[in-house]
Amino acid sequence: MDLTPAGGERDIPDDLFMCSELYIAAFEGHTDQVIGLLEGSRASAAVAGNGWSSPAAQPTAKHHGNCNIHEVTAERWTLLHIAAAQGHDDLIDELCRRDSGLLSAASSSGDTPLHCAARAGHAGAVRAIDRLARANVEEDRLREALRGRNEAGDTALHLAARHGHGEAAEAVVEAAPETAADLNGAGVSPLYLAVMSGSVRAVTAILWCRDASATGPKSQNALHAAVLQCSEMVSLLLNWKPGLVIDLDSNRSSPLHFASSDGDCSIIKAILAHAPPGAAHMQDNQGLSPLHAAALMGHAAAVRLLMQFSPASADVRDKHGMSFLHVAAMKGHASIISHAAKNRMLEHHLNAQDRDGNTPLHLAVAAGEYNVVSKLLSSGKVQTHIMNNAGCTPSDLVKDCKGFYSMGRLVLKLYASGAQFQPQRQDYIDKWNVQDIMKWRETTSKNLAVVSTLVATIAFSAAFNIPGSYGNDGRANLAGNSLYSAFLILDTFSVVTSVMATILLVYGRASRSQRSWLGFMVSTHFLWLSLNSMVLGFFAALAAVMSKEKGIKIAMSQLIYYGMYILTTLLSILAMPGSFTSIVKFLISAPKERQRHTKRQISRQYPFAIFYIVNAVLFVIINSLAMASFEVARNLSY
Repeated sequence: MDLTPAGGERDIPDDLFMCSELYIAAFEGHTDQVIGLLEGSRASAAVAGNGWSSPAAQPTAKHHGNCNIHEVTAERWTLLHIAAAQGHDDLIDELCRRDSGLLSAASSSGDTPLHCAARAGHAGAVRAIDRLARANVEEDRLREALRGRNEAGDTALHLAARHGHGEAAEAVVEAAPETAADLNGAGVSPLYLAVMSGSVRAVTAILWCRDASATGPKSQNALHAAVLQCSEMVSLLLNWKPGLVIDLDSNRSSPLHFASSDGDCSIIKAILAHAPPGAAHMQDNQGLSPLHAAALMGHAAAVRLLMQFSPASADVRDKHGMSFLHVAAMKGHASIISHAAKNRMLEHHLNAQDRDGNTPLHLAVAAGEYNVVSKLLSSGKVQTHIMNNAGCTPSDLVKDCKGFYSMGRLVLKLYASGAQFQPQRQDYIDKWNVQDIMKWRETTSKNLAVVSTLVATIAFSAAFNIPGSYGNDGRANLAGNSLYSAFLILDTFSVVTSVMATILLVYGRASRSQRSWLGFMVSTHFLWLSLNSMVLGFFAALAAVMSKEKGIKIAMSQLIYYGMYILTTLLSILAMPGSFTSIVKFLISAPKERQRHTKRQISRQYPFAIFYIVNAVLFVIINSLAMASFEVARNLSY
């Protein structure tokens, strides 16, 4: 028969379109029914099989005349394609006995029956096709049947490997081991596809072929992909071909770069065991070494492992002159900085400058990475006065911070460590991000005004819905009770402070002046006092009406007390811009003339930092007073 080759445009004749009865029989693997339909005995086909109902009784497409073994589907699949895709070995034998030419028939996408069997993972069908092809196909066509490629350039081994069918891959390798060296249309080997599928069995089967190719896309090899899969695959590939370790992809990244960026130490160890001494020094297109890759991703354990393998790899610089410490500082990986600060061999890198003159401290400050800055300064080995090529010290780069909180913390930390600014005229100094801060304050004021209004409303309503209700004389039943009196005082205080907070917030939004910052900060303290008073008043009211339920009262008091204790402690920790010692140094002492000059510049360039530090201290004091009040109320309730 004259089948249109893959990609052909010739129409399929009507008498060669596969009828529905024949298709279903082949799909279900009913060999006797297929034979009956091919031999023109539709009646016998309808009743043959184990209770199978003839498609003739169903609303399927009718076929004019007898069925033909050369009939094809719309995609030019023959009966053998269908049988192979479903793994029907007996039907495969019968069809090949009738016409062995079907073994090399190609679908519209170029797939042979062997492709279909391998894609579906039917190892038995692959072996059957191999056996039948060797017995019935001429030598010159045997290669086409077993090593044929589809439109995508895939062999049967590519398809078995891509879909992770280990047993089918073994069968294809037994039938055509030379296909392990073939690349498909995308330039990818079966081995690379097997690794990507995650099938260790398929990888093992392909590695049985000595000439197997490991090529992948973008000049990668199978080891590049395996390091992101599992250590078992890595070991198999390294034992098969250790030279894969030094192969580079299109970005000049080695498998060790990939492994270091992922941070799996077991895989890194396996690669280093087969790697030459220079593997840790290999650089990609950006000049990054495996140590840089590990540092960029914050894998401290991988950094230590690479340093043990090659201590000199720490001296490798990228295209910008950055060491692995520079990139770790820039990305905020404090654990790597801490390791370097404790390692005597790495001390000289703490003050090393890149091509722009930046030290790791410069980069950490510019990125707003407070934890890294703290680790560097706490080591006592970092020089804070070094200027980069633009003449900026680390303190000058605080201006690049985008967050108000980060700015305040960095200013305090650098000041406490004795850092200084670059020499410049003080009238040239620009205040830090005033416009952005004003926008943030306006948005926050709007939200806080809503909260303070709700608090005032609730506290005001509570004064008229008093605990214990009223007596017949219109007086409160709990009048004279100390806890009831505490409730009234706390509720009144909550109303007053919330109303004051609301007025200050509304005024601040209306005035839009920098002086309204004072009103904004005072309003936040008033609002916090109001919230604490409301919670404490709630506790006092409950304790007053439950005077006889001592057990419940104790449980309730403990729950409220420890809940508020945890809340205020967490908020105090989060609000504090630094350690108590640093804050005291900043607010009180400035014994050296240089520190006094630095503090004056901070007040000019970062006035909001001083404002923030003072209010953070005030916030902690308010929290302490609130907790003391809770303690007194708890004792009164017992």
